[in-house]
Amino acid sequence: MGVAQLPAYQLYNAKGKPVSFQTVLAEMGKADVFFFGELHNNPIAHWLTYELIKQHGKKHFQKLVIGMEMLETHQQAALNDYLSGKTDIETWEAEKLWSNYATDYKPIIEYAKLNQIPVIATNIPRQYARIVNKAGLDSLAALPEAEKQLFMKLPLEVPTTQSYENMKTMFHDGKDSEKQNRFVAAQAVKDATMAERILANRKEGQLFFHLNGSYHSDEKEGIIWYLQKANPKLKIVNLTTIEMETVQKPDASVCKKADFILVVPESMTKTY
Repeated sequence: MGVAQLPAYQLYNAKGKPVSFQTVLAEMGKADVFFFGELHNNPIAHWLTYELIKQHGKKHFQKLVIGMEMLETHQQAALNDYLSGKTDIETWEAEKLWSNYATDYKPIIEYAKLNQIPVIATNIPRQYARIVNKAGLDSLAALPEAEKQLFMKLPLEVPTTQSYENMKTMFHDGKDSEKQNRFVAAQAVKDATMAERILANRKEGQLFFHLNGSYHSDEKEGIIWYLQKANPKLKIVNLTTIEMETVQKPDASVCKKADFILVVPESMTKTY
């Protein structure tokens, strides 16, 4: 009697049709910007991120740029020093990095260092997002000019996209609209900063591979809304990660989230 197969993942396109890793890789290679929307603690997502970068990099590493939500703009100088060999690994890893950096993101950084691929710290420093969540967008205008260089240009438009509206319904105090608006604005400053860093660091003919939590790029909203507003001509491809009981076909409401859907079993081991 044969042993039943337990697939660790399945990829689908936006129509719900199963597709191969090679299909995703090929479509990624045609994009100006590719978004990998991960679940931060999902090992399959981390593995596929690394494999997509590595497989694309075999032929095109000179035209590849990597951006990461997990790194904040104030860390760019330290990151550049490490990637260029100016500082050692101990100095770099003394930075305040995510707790799962060693298992989930270090392989990407080391691959980039080995192949001289630029890596961009795209996210707003968290203290500024906290300021917005507490005191609103206007609070950023009072900061010194040097600090304003670390996040998106002001003033900032916060669109009434579905993802932002959904965030309001998740907020713990649904009766306080001002708190809801500040909560959404704190998300928007992250998305807008990441979009600006992508635009500022991608040259014509390059693929910018951006790694972020799926909510930042699902439905081609979030970061992508800001990107498309600034440059509607960009070819953008996004992938999102979801967990299901099995890796069988997700329903249509899930498939519309992205150009590609990575489905992983709910029972998959977590990295934290």
